[in-house]
Amino acid sequence: MANILCIGAGYVGGPTMAVIAKHCPDHRVVVVDINEERIAAWNSDQLPIYEPGLKEVVEEARGRNLFFSTEIDRNIAEAEIIFVSVNTPTKTFGRGAGKAADLQYWEKTARRILDNSTESKIVVEKSTLPVRTAEAMERILNSNDRGIFFDVLSNPEFLAEGTAIADMEAPDRVLIGGRGTSWGSNAVTAIADIYAHWVPKEKILTTNLWSAELSKLTANAFLAQRISSINAIANLCERTEADVTEVARAIGMDSRIGDKFLKAGVGFGGSCFKKDILNLVYLCERFDLHEVARYWEQVVEMNEYQKASFVSKIVDAMFNTIAGKRIAVFGAAFKAHTSDTRESPAIDVCRALVEEQAEVVVTDPEALANAQMDLADLGDRVRFEPDPMAAAQGAHAIVLLTDWPELAELDYASIHATMVQPAFIFDGRNSLPHDELFELGFNVVPTGSVPLMHFQDRPNSRAGFSLRRH
Repeated sequence: MANILCIGAGYVGGPTMAVIAKHCPDHRVVVVDINEERIAAWNSDQLPIYEPGLKEVVEEARGRNLFFSTEIDRNIAEAEIIFVSVNTPTKTFGRGAGKAADLQYWEKTARRILDNSTESKIVVEKSTLPVRTAEAMERILNSNDRGIFFDVLSNPEFLAEGTAIADMEAPDRVLIGGRGTSWGSNAVTAIADIYAHWVPKEKILTTNLWSAELSKLTANAFLAQRISSINAIANLCERTEADVTEVARAIGMDSRIGDKFLKAGVGFGGSCFKKDILNLVYLCERFDLHEVARYWEQVVEMNEYQKASFVSKIVDAMFNTIAGKRIAVFGAAFKAHTSDTRESPAIDVCRALVEEQAEVVVTDPEALANAQMDLADLGDRVRFEPDPMAAAQGAHAIVLLTDWPELAELDYASIHATMVQPAFIFDGRNSLPHDELFELGFNVVPTGSVPLMHFQDRPNSRAGFSLRRH
């Protein structure tokens, strides 16, 4: 039996360790965190994060071989394998501010591991870190004079929130990076053996440390690039009367391109995409690869443009003012099937709507509590309503920002009857039945295609062509 510890009980550490504990009942798995409230939630029926299937996995293993604790030092001392999954946000100060990863929590964790260890251990980077960070961790951990040796590996996560448990249960690949030494190979094998309890061996990839670290940043950069690319084309579609959904379908059938991440919308969010791209930009700048840095930075700039452009469409369509108008925002999470609102486009859009003096009412099936914290500084200028029907009552417009399936299944005929006329729907995820909503009386503004409006043709202030009239 191995004693496995994970430092950090967030969106990565908790679900990852729960699945490991489920499939490795012969191992003892402990997740620790300095946040007592979070650990208490992991030990309760109300887990601190929402993820489909997570509760069932936790309940199967918790108390058997899965434990959540705030006793960090004791568990470090007892562990043989330590996964480090602490926060590595973008720096807001000093050199690299706004781009580089803030590694202070990572370094504090490394030193805490060193202070509480009396025997050699395997330390596994699970957080997304800049390439060659493992080298710094090795230097800190192996600076001791007690004869303790630490093998440092990189095992980046490739989980998608909303499908994290399914991704862990049947991963596309598990990547483990280590030193090409005999002891490094042994450490890699030890981690690979854990995953081999349920992952086919051909899907467990081993690389050197630096390739593993860079692969995580690269994967997120490529995914975000796809989103910004289709959103760029969506803007062109709106001005040429093309339909981005049809364009995406056409190019997605090309086997060289594929159809993944080709859905236009209000922009990408989540804790990783923006942070990792900016980290990649900073690394390129540090290595004097300025043209490469600008290339990747444009992916983030396009995402910011997409959010601002979406808000402009709302104001333009609603007679150039939304001041004093009730706007029902459907969805606060950055994507469906998660409670995570970090870097969610919905949060930025809400702030922009408030700046235009709209009366904003936010609804979301799982992320409302997080949205309240994110927008707390706006006070009573934003209201939060768990019932979408109530949120839309008396509203001038519905702004859909998260593609929750249940939001597409609402009784929009009844909703339309309670709204101020003319009623608008702005679909920031293209997940609603636009033609049906138009027939119900809504003025529908999709993303990447011509709006469906009940008004007589009039010039489009943003596009230069007439709006489509049915």
